Amino acid sequence: MEDQRVKARLEEGFAAMGVCCDGAALGKLLRFHALLMEWNARIDLTAVLDPVEMADRHYLDSAAPLAKGLIPQGARVVDVGTGAGFPGVPLAILRPDLHVTLLDALRKRVDFLQAVIDELGLSATAVHMRAEDAGRSPGFREAYDLAVSRAVAATPVLLELMLPLLKVGGSAIAWKGPGVQEELAQGKRAAHLLGGEIGGVLEAPVPGRDWQHVLLVCGKKQKTARQYPRRAGTPGKNPLG
Repeated sequence: MEDQRVKARLEEGFAAMGVCCDGAALGKLLRFHALLMEWNARIDLTAVLDPVEMADRHYLDSAAPLAKGLIPQGARVVDVGTGAGFPGVPLAILRPDLHVTLLDALRKRVDFLQAVIDELGLSATAVHMRAEDAGRSPGFREAYDLAVSRAVAATPVLLELMLPLLKVGGSAIAWKGPGVQEELAQGKRAAHLLGGEIGGVLEAPVPGRDWQHVLLVCGKKQKTARQYPRRAGTPGKNPLG
């Protein structure tokens, strides 16, 4: 019964958003949902337990950039602070042309994500690493076309974690709430220091919900200076801007 509720909500929601979700993708999303529920009984992955609310908050919300046409074909994507795989796993399922790196600092989450990747056959890699360390590592620094994050952090903090991972010409997309306007001035200054430029804030509603979700989009205009990102923990304690 639970699967049927999630399935119906996903079909309805993706149709309203104009996001393509064929039968194969829908089946993988439902299997991902089942794995999330199984693992959540053992480790803390999500506090949202109602299946329909999970469909809205996790799967439909993760697809917001697809509804806006923000993700280019074949892009290399890094999901910064992915947690239980949002938005990266739904994006990898809905867009198998992408290669998605799921970056998280907690080992047990990465173990869960690796199990998901293996079972669903996703074009994705789960990496146990802090974003600050990844941003200073040759294998990750300025290696991606797109950085995404639903992590709960102030805009200047997120930009310092995301922009060093991007190639020049790439974009960062951060999921934000209605308070983003209060962060924009400091965010613009931080973006400038990191070689980026905030391009805009796009409304990203979930059909049938009154959540005021937006996507903050920041383009990478030039290489990030070597001193960024600063060492682990510093961006959160002392935000740029």
